[in-house]
Amino acid sequence: MTKSMTGFAHRDIVQEKIRAMMELKSYNNRYLDIYLSLPPQFASLEPRIRDFLSSRIVHGKVEFSFKVREIDVPVRASADLAAAKAVAEVLRQISAACGLHEPVRIGNILSFDGVVSYERDLDEDELWTALKPELDACFEAYEESRLREGAATRIDIERQLARVSASLAVITALVPEIEKTLRGQLRARFQDVLGDAVDEGRILTETASLLMKYTINEEVTRLGSHIATFRRILDGEAASAKKLDFLCQEMNREVNTIGSKNILLPVAENVVELKDALENIREQLRNIE
Repeated sequence: MTKSMTGFAHRDIVQEKIRAMMELKSYNNRYLDIYLSLPPQFASLEPRIRDFLSSRIVHGKVEFSFKVREIDVPVRASADLAAAKAVAEVLRQISAACGLHEPVRIGNILSFDGVVSYERDLDEDELWTALKPELDACFEAYEESRLREGAATRIDIERQLARVSASLAVITALVPEIEKTLRGQLRARFQDVLGDAVDEGRILTETASLLMKYTINEEVTRLGSHIATFRRILDGEAASAKKLDFLCQEMNREVNTIGSKNILLPVAENVVELKDALENIREQLRNIE
């Protein structure tokens, strides 16, 4: 199962006492960073929502927002009468000083902060009980979006891995040609120097030495083993992007060694193909949780 770090979900909440909207989205990130946007009166729910998300998401930059359209709960309001009287008196003084004769209106007084304050009588446990099922449903939709995105990412990774396998097959088929070319080059050098007086035993010894230096059998075998391991992890229930990225590094190391030993143009061309496919895979792995 391949799950992307990118996801999105939106849910409208219509209940007897509250009409609201919640939105959950995430982006690629090496670590888990959670950002919450809640109305001030719902700030007490922040620890619960943060715990809910952090227990279900491993990596990514996660943004959760909650907006209230209507809420039907008791409201407690109070007035600072001393502040109201002081404000009214100051306004009258300003009016007199400016030669104005306008009366001080209630709207003028209420425009000053602190004259009237109010708060909603919210019960945190009751509120969480009402919102938790909505959060569960929103998260389920979010997870579905991550799985869809992950499936698309997996398809591309498999496509790139097929390129790796195809290029490896070409290189594997060329191994005998590499050995044949080495023997031919060595014999030609001996003939250039010694003419017809070529020591076959010396040629065999030097050929064996060159084959030990330039043969790529071990690299080809290890690369094939890494590909098989990569497929096994990718097909697992919880594919680990970290393990897959490590395997890509190991495969790239083998490809670099093949390139450094290479003496044939077709091998060089497939080395370039391998490196490009592996880089594309690593790029896609950055999208996986």
